[in-house]
Amino acid sequence: MKIKKILSILLIVLLAGFLTSGVVFTGCKAYDGAMGAVDDAEFLREAEEATAMEAAWDSDEAGEFEEEKAASETDVQYSDTQLPSDRMVIKTAYIELEVEEGKFEDVLFKITNLAEQNGGFVSNTYSYSDSEGNLISGNITIRIPHNKYNSAVDRVKDMGEVASISINGQDITQDYVDLESRLRNYEAQQDILLDLMAQSKKVSDSLEVQNELSNVQEQIELIKGKMNYLDDMVSFSTIEVYLYEPEPIKTTSDWGFVEALKRGLRGAVTVFNYIIMVLIVTAPVWILAGIIAIIVWQAIRARNRRRAKREKK
Repeated sequence: MKIKKILSILLIVLLAGFLTSGVVFTGCKAYDGAMGAVDDAEFLREAEEATAMEAAWDSDEAGEFEEEKAASETDVQYSDTQLPSDRMVIKTAYIELEVEEGKFEDVLFKITNLAEQNGGFVSNTYSYSDSEGNLISGNITIRIPHNKYNSAVDRVKDMGEVASISINGQDITQDYVDLESRLRNYEAQQDILLDLMAQSKKVSDSLEVQNELSNVQEQIELIKGKMNYLDDMVSFSTIEVYLYEPEPIKTTSDWGFVEALKRGLRGAVTVFNYIIMVLIVTAPVWILAGIIAIIVWQAIRARNRRRAKREKK
């Protein structure tokens, strides 16, 4: 009986141990599953937060990149400006032209017509005449549209014999692009100042903004003036022409008798003028010598008188 009781107690203990271990094992598995679910949820939440932060970071970087790009496009630097495909060149030419004798005025008139017929104009002209009043030499400066510059130079060269010619071209493309960039920057400043003036409520602030706005507008006008000047110099090329007639060959007649007589008279007049000049320069010496001669003559005369009186006695 005692053995049966002992076996029964052992069986009960074993069953209780199995039940307790099963419960504990089941609880651990449930705990592990719950913790795994929690870990999975936490992992998913952290992954979603990381994805959101990465997306925000990418959007911020994209926004900063777009802002920097817009700023770089707005604030144009001179070194980054691209030159236009059509170069801006100021063309000038200087031609020295010998024309036929008696044809100076005709050629001058032809050059004037050349400028007017090609849509240009005469900017300057002056002439010289000989002793008889005939125009024989002078300068004329014409302005010709740049697309007709080469043909105009060729036509001027055909009007006489070319003694010398100089053709120059000055590329001002970079200078013009720089002026355009400066103009855009000043106009942007002008817009900002106008907005500030509209928003300012104090008189002092308005006066300060107005002063700065006046300086900016002055710079805008100066730049526009330079650009207009360069536009004009590029649109109309300059051709300066110096034309002259050959000097006539002088011939003598009557075996040169008249010329010899003229040369003799000129020589006599030159000698006479020289004598007069010498007399004027040495006049004080002659006056002093005359005074001394008069004193000596008077002394000699007085001595002769005294000698004559002694001899009479």
